[in-house]
Amino acid sequence: MPYVNIKITREGGPDGRGPGPEDKTRLIAGVTDLLQRVLGKDPSTTFVIIEEVALEDWGIGGLPVPEYRKARS
Repeated sequence: MPYVNIKITREGGPDGRGPGPEDKTRLIAGVTDLLQRVLGKDPSTTFVIIEEVALEDWGIGGLPVPEYRKARS
């Protein structure tokens, strides 16, 4: 019984605030299909969870992403 947890930042998407329902549907279907093709996992017992994280709650290189991006530009 696979359990996949996808964490993504809440940015982009059709409204600029994060992935929309269609994006999430495609992610869930794609990950489920990949596990079936590569590992032979049963889609009916595959769980995919998508968690959206606010951009300021995601860090890279010791900085929140907005500060990291400013430092690199």
